[in-house]
Amino acid sequence: QKIRKMKNGHAIEPTIEDDSGDAGSTALPPVTSAVTIDGSTQPGAGQVEIINQSAHGSRSAAEFIERYLDLGRDGLVASDYGRGCGIAPLITDGATRESAEIEESARQAFSELAERLAFHFIAFGIDGPDAQALADALFAGMQGALITSRALRSTAPFDAVKLALVNQANNVSLKGASR
Repeated sequence: QKIRKMKNGHAIEPTIEDDSGDAGSTALPPVTSAVTIDGSTQPGAGQVEIINQSAHGSRSAAEFIERYLDLGRDGLVASDYGRGCGIAPLITDGATRESAEIEESARQAFSELAERLAFHFIAFGIDGPDAQALADALFAGMQGALITSRALRSTAPFDAVKLALVNQANNVSLKGASR
């Protein structure tokens, strides 16, 4: 598969063509929440922006992973290990058990972010199921690295997640390339 066109230089609504020449449109899922790494909802500061910024200019799924994790790590370090996911405390502190609306909002936000990651992996040529699995792993890895790095006051968890996921991205990219 290869990307035939991209909108504004981003992997947004690309037309993807497989080796047979058949082109199809991959629609980017709509985003209804603007969740940021520190919980704010300021325009331009949302996680979707961070995901898109990471994808823009990346030449491969592995580079996209590196850039996304590096942005999360750098933001955490710049905040003296004070920043984190704005949604995770709602889940871990039990707010989602007390309110169906909060639970649905958290589920929706997490789903949208994972879908956005998967979309970019597909744009980099990874097959749908592998792209979704890699997106889920990257999202979970980012969440785990944020929490663990805060507890340890160390960036080592980001390095470990990056190593594992870059290797996985290279493996699925190679598998897809050999088809």
